[in-house]
Amino acid sequence: MDVLELSRLQFASTTIFHYLFVPMSIGLALIIAIMQTIYYRTGDEKYKKMTKFWGQLFLINFAVGVVTGILQEFQFGMNWSTYSRFVGDVFGPSLAIEGLLAFFMESTFIGLWVFGWNRLPKRIHLLSIWLVLFGTVLSAFWILTANSFMHHPVGFEYADGRAQMNDFLALLTNPQLWVQFPHVLTSAFATGAFFVAGVSAWKISKKQQTDMFKKSFRISIIIASISTMGVLLIGHQQALFLMTSQPMKMAAAEALYADSPDPAPFTVVAKINTTDEVTTNQIQIPYMLSILSFNKFSGQVEGMHEIQEHYEEKYGPGNYIPPVKTVFYSFRIMVLTGTIMLLVGLYGWFLSRKKRLEEKPRFMKLMVFAIALPFIANSFGWLMTEMGRQPWVVFGVMKTEDAVSPNVTFGEVLFSLISFSTMYAILAGVLVYLFVRTIKKDASLDELPTTDSVDPFDREDDEDAIK
Repeated sequence: MDVLELSRLQFASTTIFHYLFVPMSIGLALIIAIMQTIYYRTGDEKYKKMTKFWGQLFLINFAVGVVTGILQEFQFGMNWSTYSRFVGDVFGPSLAIEGLLAFFMESTFIGLWVFGWNRLPKRIHLLSIWLVLFGTVLSAFWILTANSFMHHPVGFEYADGRAQMNDFLALLTNPQLWVQFPHVLTSAFATGAFFVAGVSAWKISKKQQTDMFKKSFRISIIIASISTMGVLLIGHQQALFLMTSQPMKMAAAEALYADSPDPAPFTVVAKINTTDEVTTNQIQIPYMLSILSFNKFSGQVEGMHEIQEHYEEKYGPGNYIPPVKTVFYSFRIMVLTGTIMLLVGLYGWFLSRKKRLEEKPRFMKLMVFAIALPFIANSFGWLMTEMGRQPWVVFGVMKTEDAVSPNVTFGEVLFSLISFSTMYAILAGVLVYLFVRTIKKDASLDELPTTDSVDPFDREDDEDAIK
């Protein structure tokens, strides 16, 4: 393993770990905002308890997510300085806006929401959690604006051997962004929803505040089902776009070395020989690949050998075929996991609507394990997305091998990888401990302050506060 491969491993491991928390924050913020809105409209104290209970878990997740995200920024300067110099004028503004606008917005309104329960008017306090949600979504938007440029570079020109932005609007209207952003957003909603549904199912099975957690389960399983449907539908739109923007990625996702027949079948499983570049022992679904790729029952998908010839003519000599096995199996794990999520979500919605949750103890136990499903789908989805772009770090503009820092040694990268991994392992242990302790804690009403409790900062309650 050389410096390049070790740097890629470090960035991949830290990014995957960080991304465990990002969609959770977005999804939990949505559910908490909905619960508090119901409390505001109905005055039902159960929804206030729900809001505060899930709010504690949201704050723990958000704090760890912030810490893990900081290291991502450092790596651009440490391991990928050549890349940073080349695309900094294009890549940098999106990251700066995300930090200065979206993140500060999240942090400000989280503070108002946490400390404003007995101090702010209910309407303003409710608005603060919705603005937290808007901030998390805005943060994801700006990060994906930068990432979309790496897949479909637009709005730039070459100046002094570097990429220089000449059209900021082109970055915001990048077609890659507008198929990727909704996909990420709906998957984030599903991640938070499956977490709430899984924890609620555990609480119900343990007969702890069952009435409250049945309501939590009902809200979250509806969001889980709808958002998972959105993930699958928008994912199809991404496949249609990839056929024109990155056809090599689509060919690798199907392990198509040669052109497919017309109509093209979808390969469920196959034996892939990357040495001889052949795919055998395929189990296929007729017509399905044509539907995914062209939205119709006919159409031929170009193979990697043919695309390789086109790329050599366009970009010069080189190997432009990505890691086929990784892309192929990542895509299938993502799709399979998403399908299971949809089935589990719809069945849970049905049971909740029929008030039969307690009649299905096995399903309630299954829901606890289903918490992992969106994390698996998210991780393998990003693996397919990023590995399928290789050998490019910016598609058609800059190769990954040319992006690594020139003066970083193998020992330095190895040391930072071990250091980061150790730090992340500690953070993971702290997170699990705090989550388990918070989830097991009794969320009874008398443990939580109410809007009618004495506020020592309220002059009208001075006498009661002294007592």
